[in-house]
Amino acid sequence: MNSITRHRPRTRSLLSLGLALPLVALAGCAADDPASTTSDTPAAEEQSGHATEAATYTPRIAVTYDGGVQVLDAGSLEQVADLELEGFNRINGVGDGRHLLVSTTGGFQLLDGGAWAEPHGDHSHYYTADPQLTGTTFEATTPGHVVVHDGRTALFDDGTGHVEIFDSAAVADPDRETREHTTPEAHHGVAVELSDGTLVVSEGTEDARTGIRVLDADGEQVAASDECPGVHGEAVAADEAVLIGCEDGVLVVSDGKITKVDSPDDYGRVGNQAGSEESPVVLGDYKTDPDAELERPTRVSLTDTTTGEMTLVDLPASYTFRSLARGDHGEALVLGTDGKIHVIDPKTGELETSIPVIDAWEEPVEWQSPRPAIFVLDGSAYVTDPANRAIHAVDIESGEVWNSAELDVEPNEINGISGNVEDGSTEYGEGDEHAHDAGGHDEHAHDEHGHE
Repeated sequence: MNSITRHRPRTRSLLSLGLALPLVALAGCAADDPASTTSDTPAAEEQSGHATEAATYTPRIAVTYDGGVQVLDAGSLEQVADLELEGFNRINGVGDGRHLLVSTTGGFQLLDGGAWAEPHGDHSHYYTADPQLTGTTFEATTPGHVVVHDGRTALFDDGTGHVEIFDSAAVADPDRETREHTTPEAHHGVAVELSDGTLVVSEGTEDARTGIRVLDADGEQVAASDECPGVHGEAVAADEAVLIGCEDGVLVVSDGKITKVDSPDDYGRVGNQAGSEESPVVLGDYKTDPDAELERPTRVSLTDTTTGEMTLVDLPASYTFRSLARGDHGEALVLGTDGKIHVIDPKTGELETSIPVIDAWEEPVEWQSPRPAIFVLDGSAYVTDPANRAIHAVDIESGEVWNSAELDVEPNEINGISGNVEDGSTEYGEGDEHAHDAGGHDEHAHDEHGHE
């Protein structure tokens, strides 16, 4: 079923201003609720009345731990808030520069990061407030992937196959306009909406995921493929090419057409990816043992979405599904179990440099267990260090670890907010006096839901 409710027209996004200091910022079990809906309570109202104006925008990062979420200042790495939330929680970007979605029991709960921008003519005003877990929850029996692209956010409920899509900037608005779709059968799936309203959505059952469908803005099928066993994960590359992972390669969706790119091996699984608008090449993991309880791969895949060529790159260490990221210039980044960030040129596949950050570590057997993770924004990468209860900020260009901080919790997942107006935001219409051309930051690394 596909339904569209009061589709808001697309607009041009607003200017994202830079900081002098490189800064950075970066799920799921279940209740017995039916299809994904939204529960907005008075607690979800923004506390802008308690805001403090700042000279510039204030990026913040958030790390989950067993029993809560800590929010840190992205520059000083000092704790801003410690929000208790029982259970194993995953954390997802929303794309509005202010909020995050915590995948927890019952759905996707909205977290206000407490930093945002309000455009005013040719400039913006910046504010900070205390972060808080709001009363807004997008209900889902098994909250799965969250995909942000071009100012739109798509939520996938693995328990029902229900997809809910809305303007990222309207995430806290109880009157937000939504587009909904439900797959024929529930499965661990993914959906991404493109700028023209095209919807790429996975197909499968509880037992097997088999392919994708491409729907137009009215929900009519324009293309489909069942040549993708074990569908998992997605990434968006330059020119809105969408890559979907398979157990024997990938599917590339471009201009409404689907192309299969085969792996060099009969079983060559690409299940977690990181894309960049700066590059047509998508970084992916690469596994070749279908019977392994836990394969620790030492090769990554680079798929050129324009040529359909897949290149494999050997690394000096293994990595995990939380190890993939992209730099601001499209660099392919892999956090290895040797404690280094390996920087790969996506055009040539050359390993350009390896940046030491943390001690060597071993991937735990249980995917929910904490392990080092990487998240990138504004030229820097943040790396969590669960073994030492720490976090580190790394300048990718210089290779300098420019800040580190001890934590009083064992970090698991990481995400964050820019504190600015995000690229692709549709909060302000083209006729609004505040709207003008933009170039902001749009993160397409969707490996955070990469459990096997």
